[in-house]
Amino acid sequence: MTRTDSVALLLVALLLATMPVFALVSRGRPMDADVARRGKTILLGRWVRDWLMWVIGPAERGFVRAGVSPDLFNYLGALFGLLAGVAFARGALGVGGWLVLLGGVADIFDGRIARARGIDAPYGAFLDSTLDRFAETFAFAGVALFFQPVRWALLATVLALGGSLLVSYARARGEALGVHGAGGVMQRAERLVTLALAGLLDGFVTARAGWAPGTLLGGATALIAAGALGTAMYRTAYITRELKRRS
Repeated sequence: MTRTDSVALLLVALLLATMPVFALVSRGRPMDADVARRGKTILLGRWVRDWLMWVIGPAERGFVRAGVSPDLFNYLGALFGLLAGVAFARGALGVGGWLVLLGGVADIFDGRIARARGIDAPYGAFLDSTLDRFAETFAFAGVALFFQPVRWALLATVLALGGSLLVSYARARGEALGVHGAGGVMQRAERLVTLALAGLLDGFVTARAGWAPGTLLGGATALIAAGALGTAMYRTAYITRELKRRS
């Protein structure tokens, strides 16, 4: 395990250490409104998402008071995705994992700040969703370059990227036709967390298991591929059934 991987893992440990604190201070506290409004997911429960909103809450309130434009975080999300791709391609998996997480946090900030300032607009929603696709493409491209000599992992990365884009396309196309086709096991948040944690933990796990570097990341990428393709198929079937019912 490299020194950068060790530092990245230490930062994760420090972040997770805030969970017991949150469990104590959140007793009797109402759940974050955005978290409560969104449906439950299989991999990321409401408690985890509520904890994350609590962690980033002070920064969010500071950005709102300072009048920071939510557009800035859209661009930062794409930039973090690009830098994550570079890190993955260079074999700095822990750094890549952290950059993926930072991109996800930037994606959270843009919507919450826009709503808090009352300036959410259609152009912002379009910019947000489109730049999210750029960020994922950059990150998975870096993973693909890292796995270039390992054919099964390279194939898994290609399928993970394709599946991720299909998940988003199915929802966007369905909504354009009047059907809200969300849901599924591997939505964007689940993809980001799975990819990020695999990057962060790969050096630690593979060093102790005696595996080749990247083995954990490859397995996680294959999981993302299967989950994303399954989610895309689920959304396609659901939207098709709804459109047939309404015709």
